[in-house]
Amino acid sequence: MATEVVVRQGLTYGPSGKLLDVYQPAGASEPVPAVLLWHGRGPDERDVLAPVARAAAERGVVVLVPDWRPDAPDGGRAHLRESADFVRRNVTGLGGDPERIVLAGWSLGGKAAVGVALNPEAFGGWRPRAAVGIAGAYGTAAPSTGTVPIEDLQNSGSLPAVPVWLVHGTADPAVDVERSRELHTALIGHGRPASLDEVATDHAGVIMTEFVPERQRCLPSTAGHAVEAGARTADVLARAAGTTVPGPTSRR
Repeated sequence: MATEVVVRQGLTYGPSGKLLDVYQPAGASEPVPAVLLWHGRGPDERDVLAPVARAAAERGVVVLVPDWRPDAPDGGRAHLRESADFVRRNVTGLGGDPERIVLAGWSLGGKAAVGVALNPEAFGGWRPRAAVGIAGAYGTAAPSTGTVPIEDLQNSGSLPAVPVWLVHGTADPAVDVERSRELHTALIGHGRPASLDEVATDHAGVIMTEFVPERQRCLPSTAGHAVEAGARTADVLARAAGTTVPGPTSRR
């Protein structure tokens, strides 16, 4: 049975004045794992991630979804840093465990999250418990670090490894699933804990949404492929936040 979820909307998370929503599993008697979940390229689109954030919270984790602006002069790096600082400082008061914070993101946000996992020194030295990249591409610079995640992997040496979980739709026309396959192969080749879940959906469906052209926005979807894929993504977020270490194989 899914856990009831309490939603707190519009918390200010930093000097920029940006807002953040919190999805909390109700009735938890002790701190639970937390997921900081970054949206994609559209500016200030935290609402787009509401369906998958709620689904993950139903699985027993606190999910925090901030607005940020990739079109800012710094590419949004200050917003991303502020949101991470806020979560690390305040997650206990929101029912989360500060020792079990997962950094996750969708699309450009996925690149940003994995970028931090592979180059934590560019992000203040913070190493989250795990990183989850949802429908991301990892061969160009991440807005969080300014460096290229797959290149950072080559230069990571003996730094402690942050487990990386990847999810990608096999029918994604915006970011080809090969981008996640490439990174997964590279991670395994470097002995890093990593997994890849491939789901039969598109770029929006992987977060339980569909792109609506007249709104120029992803909105919640009840299509079977999106509901199933979004549930898989929520499962990955919850597994990453738990004690499970990702295995070397992909799941299709």
